[in-house]
Amino acid sequence: MSKVSVYNMEGSQVGDIELNDAVFGVEVNEHLVHMAVVAQLANKRQGTQSAKTRSEVSGGGRKPWRQKGTGHARQGSTRSPQWTGGGVVFAPKPRDYSIRLNKKEKRLALKSALTSRVNENKFIVVDAIKMDEIKTKTFNDALKALKVEKALVVLNDNDKNVVLSARNIENVKTALTNTINVFDILKYDTIVIDKAAVATIEEVYA
Repeated sequence: MSKVSVYNMEGSQVGDIELNDAVFGVEVNEHLVHMAVVAQLANKRQGTQSAKTRSEVSGGGRKPWRQKGTGHARQGSTRSPQWTGGGVVFAPKPRDYSIRLNKKEKRLALKSALTSRVNENKFIVVDAIKMDEIKTKTFNDALKALKVEKALVVLNDNDKNVVLSARNIENVKTALTNTINVFDILKYDTIVIDKAAVATIEEVYA
């Protein structure tokens, strides 16, 4: 099992914790991680864009000029794609961009992302992430004490004071154990996680 240090909010080491290799020590599958990120970004797309083809643009039923003798190229409609106000050749239509991964793929991709952060020493465990009041400066000072700039802060419980204190800090995002995802883990440089949240993740994914 991997052993990592446990810190307090002041940045001092207060102990160690052993991580379950079934979650934080798997073989990193880069292909699955890539698939999970692509799927997440694709599933965010609305797919509502639409434009009209030449058959859907109103007008253009009359031939603009006779076929021969004008010196112009022959034209059958003023709604052909080469005309201003004409239809679009391959017009985008509403579609579903979503990509599905099965449960095993999702779980392994998440485990791979978490393992990569542990391997890179970018996984910081804090004994308890708590705030007595909503104070952005206090929370920012805590991150500085942990020597963290771009962080995904993972909480076990939805602590309103922590969430609101972190909300206005650039490059910092809070998440619960049931909302963490591969994209956020890779986007934010370091994971700062509550000790209780580690136990919850191991219980769910081991």
